[in-house]
Amino acid sequence: MTTKFVSGRNFKCEKSPVTSGRAVVVTNHPLASAAGAQILSSGGNAVDATIASLFALTVVEPMMVGVLGGGLIHLRDPTGQHIIIDGLSTAPSSATANMFTPLRDGLSSEREVVGDLNSLGAKAFAVPGALMAWCHALKSHGSLALQDILLPAISLAEHGFLVTPYLSTCISENAHRISRDKELEALFLPGSQPLIPGSRLKRPDYAATLRAIAAEGAEIVYNGEIGAQIVKSFSALGGIVNSFDLKNYSVIERAAICSEYRGFEIFGPPPPASSGVHIAQMLNILEGYDIASFGFGSPESLHLIAEAMKIAFADRQVSTADPDFVSVPVEKLISKEYAKHRRAKLSRDKALHWLPEAHFNGESNETTHVTVADEKGYVVSATQTINGLFGACLSVPGTGLIANNYMLNFDPHPDRVLSVAPGKRVFTSMAPMVVEQNGHVVAALGLPGALRIFPSAFQAILNLIDYEMDLQSAVEAPRIWTEGGVLEVEDGFSADICDALVSLGHEVSRVPRIAGGMNAIKFNQDGSITGSACWRADGVPIGLGGGLARAGVGFSVN
Repeated sequence: MTTKFVSGRNFKCEKSPVTSGRAVVVTNHPLASAAGAQILSSGGNAVDATIASLFALTVVEPMMVGVLGGGLIHLRDPTGQHIIIDGLSTAPSSATANMFTPLRDGLSSEREVVGDLNSLGAKAFAVPGALMAWCHALKSHGSLALQDILLPAISLAEHGFLVTPYLSTCISENAHRISRDKELEALFLPGSQPLIPGSRLKRPDYAATLRAIAAEGAEIVYNGEIGAQIVKSFSALGGIVNSFDLKNYSVIERAAICSEYRGFEIFGPPPPASSGVHIAQMLNILEGYDIASFGFGSPESLHLIAEAMKIAFADRQVSTADPDFVSVPVEKLISKEYAKHRRAKLSRDKALHWLPEAHFNGESNETTHVTVADEKGYVVSATQTINGLFGACLSVPGTGLIANNYMLNFDPHPDRVLSVAPGKRVFTSMAPMVVEQNGHVVAALGLPGALRIFPSAFQAILNLIDYEMDLQSAVEAPRIWTEGGVLEVEDGFSADICDALVSLGHEVSRVPRIAGGMNAIKFNQDGSITGSACWRADGVPIGLGGGLARAGVGFSVN
């Protein structure tokens, strides 16, 4: 592709977008995008395509997503209503605030515990929500049967697929963790060697599990044979998820957070997600500056973006969690008044240390994302994960299922906002976002990347609105990230930019990548839809044109 020139900074887009007049699906794997496109071609809507893509991703991106995981689905229906389907995992009923022994305290290390019990093995497994949420979305908003939705994923599991370099690298880098489980070792490390790119990976056990789900629905996991097997096998290994936890898990439909930025409406998930609240907060802070005039990638703009991130993370640490357990001051955090208060203390010439001010009462990098829009008026932005790469590195024998390690998302220290509590939903940085203007959808986007997710989505929104980038540039543009300590700067920014940030008082670390592969959809003024995926993952957009024959038309030789 050609080199993009945006507001004074050059960078090169590595992938091509797709534009269609009917529908677009974008996922972080070409076969998952193909699965979604197959469902759209069969007459399904964007919800059907999203769920089909997610099931396909459980096969081809097993390190990222699974039916024993959790996540958020942001659905914008044809009436303009925004619905957040919360399928996040919950702490088991027998969980306690002191069930893990912390090793240390402090930024980026407070989750470390004795024996890595919150990240590896059965005790790291939280009550899964993904499968129930996917089935709920289909029943509430889909148009096809679960059996039809699962056909692409079953075929991929049964007949196999070619391992990508991305998957091979993930296996290689986590071989020591995968080898803890004999079935995972046999699958991903045959002969004690990681699968190489181009090798065929078949998952017959998982194909059988998907067929069982197709026949019996989510019930087979939450109140059936597979659920009983999960409880039995994991309990023997120290796990605490029991049959009561599975039977009583529930999906929650939540109202989206809506904020306004320079004439655009920004919709995102509410707590326990960070994105809706804190993206709104950061945008409100930056609304007081003419960011566009500073230019994309300028030291001035990057400094202000970094300071806004630090403020958001300071407030997030003490205020954003499961609203059933913590009183979250949402209205204060997203208010223009609070942003003005915080902005008044911000220096344009110096990096500052920020403390939380929004407290009333006192995660892992591996995720995946799907974005779909159809001609029926549905727009879906869905982020899902088993949390860490290969989750807890624990399989359910004979099923091909991989356990999440969502207990890692809780703070192992007692008496904190994010401490473990029975039934508490994990907090998350997932940011399935939708941007509108005057009631019309402009864009939808999301990405993986744990704590780096919502700040990356925030930057993409700035790219679209302030810097007026095309969609491909907006998702591929270099990123920065900080939660208050070191400022990470992607290699796409030059050394002189880093030097300028250092002179402003930032401790800068240059990194090759921040967060994961963003995928996004943009609605164009001519009615067409553009889909884009960035270089940070195997993402591929697929667009549908054409359509069925004109009504009443048949074939005749006469």
